[in-house]
Amino acid sequence: MRKIIVLISLSVVMFANDIIVKQSNCSVDETINKLSKIVKSKGLSVFTVVDHKKNADGVNMKLNESKLIIFGNPKVGTALMQQDITIGLDLPLKVLVYKDNDSKVKMAYRNGSWIEDRHKLNAPKKVKKINGAMDKFTTKAGSCGQKTN
Repeated sequence: MRKIIVLISLSVVMFANDIIVKQSNCSVDETINKLSKIVKSKGLSVFTVVDHKKNADGVNMKLNESKLIIFGNPKVGTALMQQDITIGLDLPLKVLVYKDNDSKVKMAYRNGSWIEDRHKLNAPKKVKKINGAMDKFTTKAGSCGQKTN
């Protein structure tokens, strides 16, 4: 019984995070480069790319390839922060691109509904638009060698 309760608790925590993970058919660098181009082509700003592996190497620690691209639209982000300034903890948007222990490249990002639920927002249309864009961006960025619509 105790194991069942622990498993249920872990499941609730995992689903509460609303982290979406997708596989990429590209390398980590190719995926990041494609994401950057896609984001910029849509008029968003790429603020930075954090190279977690490079940082780990700098302190003599091992880590699989892992890069975090941080991007957004200051106009949309500001409008959301005007509703609840603490959303600035979760904005700008981020996609983590990493190689897992099976050498598969993955992309992870938060579902926008998590942000809406976590903060005092009344912006269901913006959240839906963000979710749709994140899905399209990541699907296209991870499609090396495959046609996408």
